[in-house]
This record gives sequence, structure tokens and C-alpha cells, in this order.
Amino acid sequence: SPYTFSHILFNMLGLFIFGNQLEWRMGSREFLIYYFSAGIGAGILALFLEIPVIGASGAIYALLLAFATYFPNAKILVFFLFPMRAPVAVLIFAALSIYFQLSGAFGGVAHWAHLAGIVVGYFYFLLRLKINPIKVFMDELR
Repeated sequence: SPYTFSHILFNMLGLFIFGNQLEWRMGSREFLIYYFSAGIGAGILALFLEIPVIGASGAIYALLLAFATYFPNAKILVFFLFPMRAPVAVLIFAALSIYFQLSGAFGGVAHWAHLAGIVVGYFYFLLRLKINPIKVFMDELR
């Protein structure tokens, strides 16, 4: 796919941008468990949807969710142009993934895997960390 190199590049950029802050906030052990759980979980969910992927992009989307949960007032420069609060960015990236998947735009990218990463990350926060990201988002968006 022509998007493969840029897709991997943006995944690594996301890991670089969000990973450092999250590892500091969560601790190295918890961060690694979260990151790998999200990647593996996104890959497994994508397989149930019959999408052959590894789940790395899902792990990055899970990192975005975690960043927005821990730092809901942080600004993210979306597409290097638009500053917005982290929870809003999560919602926009999720909506774009849904749109791209349903429209067939950016073929060769498993957009459902992105959403699977958000879902796995959400349940990880809810069940393991006892934090509800949706409640955090709603509280901060008011």
C-alpha cells in the first residue's frame, strides 16, 4: 500500500509524542502492559472482523485515549495545524476512522483496528485502573 511508510512513520511519531508522558504518568511496567495489551487486543478484535493486522495502530490510538484521560486539558496540534484539547482529538480521530473505514478512503489501512485500540484502551482503564475515560472527558469538556 502507498500509505504503509507514512502510516508506520505516524505510528512511531504518536509513540514518541504520547509514550514518554504516559510512561512517566503510569510507570514503565503499567505503560508496557497497557501498550502491549492494546496492541494485542486491537489485533485480536481486528481478526474477529476478518482484518489481517498486527494491531500497532490500535495501540497508538489507545495511547491517544490514555493521554486524553490523564491530560484532558492538554492541547494536541492535530494535523500539525489545529490545536485542540486531547479528548476532542480522540473523538475526531475516532470519527475519521469510522468515516475512512465506511467510505473506503485510505485503502490498505485497517481503520477498525484503530477503533479496536480505543475500545481495548477504554476497557483497560475501566477494569484495571478503575478510571472511566468517558466520565473524565465529560467532566473536562464542560
